[in-house]
Amino acid sequence: MAITYYGYPNCGSCKKAKSWLNAEGIEYHDVHIVETPPSKEELKKIVETSEFPLKKFFNTSGMKYRELGLKDKLPTMSDDEQLELLASDGMLIKRPLVTDGEKVTVGFKDSDFAENWKRV
Repeated sequence: MAITYYGYPNCGSCKKAKSWLNAEGIEYHDVHIVETPPSKEELKKIVETSEFPLKKFFNTSGMKYRELGLKDKLPTMSDDEQLELLASDGMLIKRPLVTDGEKVTVGFKDSDFAENWKRV
C-alpha cells in the first residue's frame, strides 16, 4: 500500500525522516501538513490504526500547543474535540506522521522507521 508522509519542510525531524525514506528508496506521497492537514476523519482512522493514545499525536513542544494552553485543556476534552482541534491546524500535529493505512509512525526514530518502513 502507498505510504503517505505528512511533514513540514522546516522541521528537523521531518528532514531526517525524508532523508531516511529517500536513502532507502521508499516511495511516498508527500503532504505538507500545514497547507493540507489530515481531516478529522483521516486522523481518527490513523489514530485507531496506530493504537497510540491520541495525546501522542499532539506536537507538545510546538509554540501553538503552548499558546493554546493545551497541556491543561486536553485532559478535559473529548476525543472528538481533540481530533477536531488537530484537524484544524497542522502545526498542532506531531510530525512527521507517516502511514500506509496499516501502520503508523509519529515523529522520527531511525529504529521505528527501519521496523515499519524498510523494504526487505
